[in-house]
Amino acid sequence: MSTKTNPGRFFEDYSVGQVIRHAVPRTVGQGERALYHALYPARGAIYSSDAFAQACGLAASPLDDLVAFHTVFGKTVPDVSLNAVANLGYAEGRWLAPVWPGDTLSSESEVIGLKQNSNGRTGVVWVRTTGRNQRGEDVLSYVRWVMVRKRDADAPAPETVVPTLAGVVDAADLVIPKGLDFTGYDFDLAGEPHRLGDYQPGEVIHHVDGVTVEEAEHMLATRLWQNTAKVHFDATQREDGKRLIYGGHVISLARALSFNGLANAQMIVGLNAGAHANPCFAGDTVRAWSEVIETAETPAPGVGAIRLRLVAAKGDGEGLRDDAGKYLPHVLLDLDYWALMPV
Repeated sequence: MSTKTNPGRFFEDYSVGQVIRHAVPRTVGQGERALYHALYPARGAIYSSDAFAQACGLAASPLDDLVAFHTVFGKTVPDVSLNAVANLGYAEGRWLAPVWPGDTLSSESEVIGLKQNSNGRTGVVWVRTTGRNQRGEDVLSYVRWVMVRKRDADAPAPETVVPTLAGVVDAADLVIPKGLDFTGYDFDLAGEPHRLGDYQPGEVIHHVDGVTVEEAEHMLATRLWQNTAKVHFDATQREDGKRLIYGGHVISLARALSFNGLANAQMIVGLNAGAHANPCFAGDTVRAWSEVIETAETPAPGVGAIRLRLVAAKGDGEGLRDDAGKYLPHVLLDLDYWALMPV
């Protein structure tokens, strides 16, 4: 039997403090932008137009914030979640610098927590992942935790280490792209007139539109981000015989849907929390709504920050959790993030 192939890491292959440098660096450009906008479709003005971005103080239009996220995330999959049952959550995410066409991104992860599940067949692995460009500058950092299969159910459980994570990224710790200036912001070209002061904590915005997920689009997206998790490709990996839709695909679908009502939430700069509440499969129709949690000032001229809860659901189900606090079956995504918006 060949020993040259890589079956991926199993739960017992991780140890707290372990640092993993992920293969393969990737140069991203206008091709990734075009495919991203075709798949979802994204319409944020800063990420669509060099002229609009330059009027906001940037050198040009950077690549979409979630292009950076998916690319950095995809690098980690062969080492972190190839044998995953599910990606469980996110925390302490910060976009640290824009990603420009022509940048080369690489990823590195540190294992910061381990906990074997009571069934003895799986465990949860926490990692802090950092994405860097070709100059060694950090462009993205986040924590995620994943349920991973064990290779041997009889292997001894590691010492349980559950990291203490911040419930929210403090607004003062958000990184504003250098030069960003919304004092001359063109609301007509952006698509909506609403500025930061028009949104109030507790306000709920239903984004009206829906997108039915197709196998072809999901498979293109998963390959585009070089996400090799078996459950996304191989239908025999699940007892129900279905290929699981990549959770990031749902994130980007919901973010694109949120343009209707939040067109001026231009740039994601913080990821406070996130949960893939239930699986998504081809044929599901995704709808989204957002709740305004809070708003904050930033030191950049004309630039404020808005904290949003973005919920994606399938079908026409209503509500978020049952009386016991469990997500209702139609809820796909519950994402808490910061975005930059003109004041």
